Amino acid sequence: MVFLIILVGIFQSWSIALSILNYCLISAVMTIGANIQWGYAGLINFGIMGYTALGGLAVVLISVAPVPEAWNAGGFNLILCLMIVTLMVTLIKFLLTKYKSKKNKIIAITSIIVFGILLIRSIAIPAIESIESIDPAKTGFLGGLGLPVLFSWIVGGLFAAGVAFIIGKIALGLRADYLAIATLLIAEIIVSIIKHEDWLARGVKNVIGLKRPAPYEIDLQNTEWFINLVEKFNSTKLKLINTVSERQDILAKLVIDASSVFVKLCFTSLFLVVVVTLLILTQRALYSPWGRKMRAIRDNEISAGAMGKNVVKEHLLIFVLGSAIVGLAGAMMVTNDGLFTPGSYRPMRYTFVIWVMVIVGGTGNNFGAILGGFAVWFLWVQAAPMSIFLINFFTVHLPETNELKIHLINSAPYFRFLIIGIGLLIIMRYRPQGILPEKIVKH
Repeated sequence: MVFLIILVGIFQSWSIALSILNYCLISAVMTIGANIQWGYAGLINFGIMGYTALGGLAVVLISVAPVPEAWNAGGFNLILCLMIVTLMVTLIKFLLTKYKSKKNKIIAITSIIVFGILLIRSIAIPAIESIESIDPAKTGFLGGLGLPVLFSWIVGGLFAAGVAFIIGKIALGLRADYLAIATLLIAEIIVSIIKHEDWLARGVKNVIGLKRPAPYEIDLQNTEWFINLVEKFNSTKLKLINTVSERQDILAKLVIDASSVFVKLCFTSLFLVVVVTLLILTQRALYSPWGRKMRAIRDNEISAGAMGKNVVKEHLLIFVLGSAIVGLAGAMMVTNDGLFTPGSYRPMRYTFVIWVMVIVGGTGNNFGAILGGFAVWFLWVQAAPMSIFLINFFTVHLPETNELKIHLINSAPYFRFLIIGIGLLIIMRYRPQGILPEKIVKH
């Protein structure tokens, strides 16, 4: 994979190569999270995009500066609604323990829910309308806390873990196929809420200009030390140019290219730290007594339960841990992009790409999950350029106006589905356990 990325840098550009590398690292974090759930415990979670969206939402809510006008218009009323919801939950829990009669419980709880919903609607709807009317072209939402963006990565994991805990309490009792359907639909619900609640994160209007833990290219291009560094690095090339004006033009172009590479290298360093840290922790967990217990539950729940293992509790724990890592990956992705686009989270499409990564790499093997993330994402991005190169190579004898050649070139972006599909079929036929299958260490 390193060799392939270097080839992209040589034949295309180093900026493109580093962009691919950064997304490969983000994909590796996602596959680690999915592999923990499926490879360690045998849990099928098709709601990966929902937790990814929650991680991205955390970046907005944590790093974006608050919008004072929106808070004055209705923000505090929404906090009041949140307090009412908390009070409703507390009262319902109290009534469940107080009343022994099932009929009294139903009447009391129904009354609380109906009254609470009516009260919340009467407060929230005018507040939301007021918030979304505050300069909707630029804001129209509450904003965030204005904190450092790296802090949002932790919060993104916590957001995903919290939602996974609630979902796990409800859905983990379902059979495997029903669990897969439930998690997929819950992910659709999460994404739909984020897309349509403009007061929360602008919905499909998107949030741009997010903070990032790396310098901006324009700042580097106007910084003396960086210009001197690029000039020194390319001194041999610049000496060959005679005219001063031409030398300055080429230097300016080199500085622009180098600034993009430098920023991407900063992100690469951060993402590498996350991937290596997760790999060390997950490897230690996999071969610890806890990891052996999880594999025992995965292989035979009935036997593990008969030996006194709390299967439900362990399933919930692994579900929360895996979702938290996926939420972390979602926060990393939005930070890398610098914008939050809820419309790009499509569970029915990208969830299965992540699953293909895990299956191709090797279920139950952390190194395999990372390799699958790299390999599949590389193919996903480079399928079109590779297809165009092969089409031009095999149709070089045909004129440019040939209908077949034009059709193939226009279809090149869709070859990624064909290539990944063929690759998955080959892996499932000749290497069903993945490129790097799970390694069982006997103690």
